[in-house]
Amino acid sequence: MAMLTTTDNPYNPFTQYDQWHQWDADTGYNTCEYLARITITSDDLSEIDQLQAIDMAIDEIIEMNVTGKYKKVTEQDYPLKPPPS
Repeated sequence: MAMLTTTDNPYNPFTQYDQWHQWDADTGYNTCEYLARITITSDDLSEIDQLQAIDMAIDEIIEMNVTGKYKKVTEQDYPLKPPPS
């Protein structure tokens, strides 16, 4: 599964979603709302088809990323930090 984020958001959208979303809203990006506007989906679609529609919308946003601020990420893009010693 992939997610859309911005290059300057310091939070991990997979494990720190609330902080990630708050930072995104505070900066005025509203990435989730942007993604929702681009995604073509329906309640009639299966969950897998809905996830594919979201992934296709993320790819479209990245393709048209004229500002360079958006990026598509997976959990593997966020290395695990070692526990504090």
